[in-house]
Amino acid sequence: MSDNPASRPLPGRLSARFSLRRALVYAGISAYCLALFLAFDFAWSSLTVGEESQRPARIANPVYDHGLAAGFDGHDVWGEVRHRLVTNSLGFKDASTRTIPLKPASRRVLLIGDSFAEGIGMGYEDSFAGLLQRAGQQRNDRIEFLNAGVASYSPSIYYKKIKYLLDLGLQFDEVVVLSDTSDVTDEANSYFCIDDDPKYRAHCTPAEGSMQPAAAAPKKGNFLIDRFVVTNRVRIAVKRSIQSALGNRRASINTDHARIGWTIPGLDVSRDYRPLGVEGGIARSLQNMRALSDLLAARNIPLSIVVYPWAQQVAQGDRNSRQVSLWREFCEGRCKAFINLYPVFFAAAATDRNWYERYYILGDDHFSIEGNQLVFRELARQLL
Repeated sequence: MSDNPASRPLPGRLSARFSLRRALVYAGISAYCLALFLAFDFAWSSLTVGEESQRPARIANPVYDHGLAAGFDGHDVWGEVRHRLVTNSLGFKDASTRTIPLKPASRRVLLIGDSFAEGIGMGYEDSFAGLLQRAGQQRNDRIEFLNAGVASYSPSIYYKKIKYLLDLGLQFDEVVVLSDTSDVTDEANSYFCIDDDPKYRAHCTPAEGSMQPAAAAPKKGNFLIDRFVVTNRVRIAVKRSIQSALGNRRASINTDHARIGWTIPGLDVSRDYRPLGVEGGIARSLQNMRALSDLLAARNIPLSIVVYPWAQQVAQGDRNSRQVSLWREFCEGRCKAFINLYPVFFAAAATDRNWYERYYILGDDHFSIEGNQLVFRELARQLL
């Protein structure tokens, strides 16, 4: 055996070779595990795509512009997330594809509103409408809550859809309209083609902003969302963690004002409220809500109106919002109840510095699951 130092193995070289080999082994194991995870995610996601691969969940309607397909059981995509969507025989979001009889066996309350009322982005059981239905069915004197709300609804559609349901023969004992702050925006620039008033029908064009063309078009899927559901949720969790670390989770509170701009004094929103403008949008909102109120009064069906704040309004301290005063005044002599949820959310925000992360969907305006629970608790006091 040679004692020549040059012929001896160098410890550093051995260590480097061992470290490289170990790194390659770990990388291979990690790649293998990742490949298995993606394969299982793809298989599971593909198997659970469901009915939405055959027909769209959201459809056009010639009477009230758009709605949800009846008897749908599958998934819908909202934002970055795919969520379960089930509708009943009337095309209302529900716990099952049950058949709704025209004549109820117990007291029946019809809820209607836009995406906040629909509970977009979450399962029916987590929405305040689902919670009300479950609580109503647990009473000795049962109350059924039907949720006719769909994203992007506004007073024109509230009136037209409820009239359509009544003409269909659907019976209900009360209507609760959850009026969104964006309703005035929609009335200023959309849904002219379904309006009964000729002066509004004059604005009917293919580009008016109606959802009918989009709803009637074939569904365009997102491959990542549809086929890698778990991976996508992990991606969103990581993204939100990074946003939290950077402190920009609340960016939308300070930047997204267009659809509620009519409530912000001094803000120039004329570009977002064409062709009617803010005052025109308010006037049309009131006209269609008066038509709804008269329709229901003629049938002895009481009307209640609920208002609630967007996260931006809570952040800006808009306690006495123009949205609140508009519908409070409207309800005088017309409504069974005017339910103002602004104080509820302001009180919650006053006791929790992380109120936005808790009660609203991060990076968005809509209520989170906990926000829906807050709405449910207050509405349960008034409606159950």
